[in-house]
Amino acid sequence: MREALEGSQAIARAVALCDPDVVAAYPITPQTHIVENLSKLVAEGDLHTEFVSVESEFSAASVVLGAAASGARAYTASSSQGVLLMAEVLFNIAGMRIPLTMTVANRAVSAPLNIWNDHADSMAVRDSGWIQLHCENNQEAVDTTIQSFKIAQDTDLPVMVCMDGFVLTHTMEVIDIPTHAQVRKWLPPFVFKRALDPSDPKSLGALVSPDFFPEVRHSHHAAVDKALPVIEKVDASWAKTFKRDCGGLLTVEGPEDAKVGILAMGSTVGTLRTGLEHHDGPGAKLIKLRAFRPFPADALRAAVAGLDSLIVIDRAISPGLGGILGSEVKSTLYGMPNAPRIHNHAIGLGGRDIPESIVGDLLSSIEDPDAPAFSVFDADLSMLPPEDR
Repeated sequence: MREALEGSQAIARAVALCDPDVVAAYPITPQTHIVENLSKLVAEGDLHTEFVSVESEFSAASVVLGAAASGARAYTASSSQGVLLMAEVLFNIAGMRIPLTMTVANRAVSAPLNIWNDHADSMAVRDSGWIQLHCENNQEAVDTTIQSFKIAQDTDLPVMVCMDGFVLTHTMEVIDIPTHAQVRKWLPPFVFKRALDPSDPKSLGALVSPDFFPEVRHSHHAAVDKALPVIEKVDASWAKTFKRDCGGLLTVEGPEDAKVGILAMGSTVGTLRTGLEHHDGPGAKLIKLRAFRPFPADALRAAVAGLDSLIVIDRAISPGLGGILGSEVKSTLYGMPNAPRIHNHAIGLGGRDIPESIVGDLLSSIEDPDAPAFSVFDADLSMLPPEDR
């Protein structure tokens, strides 16, 4: 059924369709509307779940950890500083290989205080061992949320669904919401084979000595890497049932003979697509990266084959290094025969508006032989003191 819904409201509806047993929540802008709407669904009797209002994001993550470990389908959501407060538990959830779903309404991380959108929060926990999927629009966010519950239980890994704060969470969009019956038929009941059981006591996350810890980390890395085909398989299954997909690991669009590509994640992709449609110059390929973890190295190499230049867009930076996504793309393409030259730019940090006209400036920038390896492309350096330019 197609409805005009705010992104956060749509996510709450999508979560409810998956029949979670436990939802633990702590509000933080711009994620608040998700848990508010879930709470409303519970209060009105439309969602039968154990809704736990906690005193912090650390507690929210701890509650869903315990719930999922005991065999319950569990869900939580957060943003920005809340994700960082959860960080210790996020590593625990992933390290114990606990399958659950979390929405991150992407927002800049303080200081200075900023409540608007960039990817600093999810990037800060990129090495925690969670699957991370980024959504271009609210329809993708709804579909990916439902898919994430299946991906989690098929991989025994937690899944983080990332959607741009305000740009998506607070935007009205006409969305096709599946029926409860359709989701129940597509999504199997939750089963966690290693669930804690008082009649068969066991430990999760117990002390591991140096004699075994490297093997544990190798096993975790291998498990996340093996999730790549699972993500594709689940998206293909979704497309077969609901007649639309989310792009699997990544998608490529644009002229087949283009020699320039632009790679980005999240809602920025839509802006870039519109900008390319209105651009008068030579066309460029647009590569939308959906899976950030696991990183789809083989798919990316195939996507950039034949390109002379690749513009990589970041929505967060690693101070002292530069673009996070850009650095990972460079690492992935290192040693690839005829690899494209990488032009890495951060745009839209802290929610700065990204006009579609930026596409022309990005494409023009690759002609500058003296261009830096990385830049905050839309920064007005004249605002800074000379020593910081």
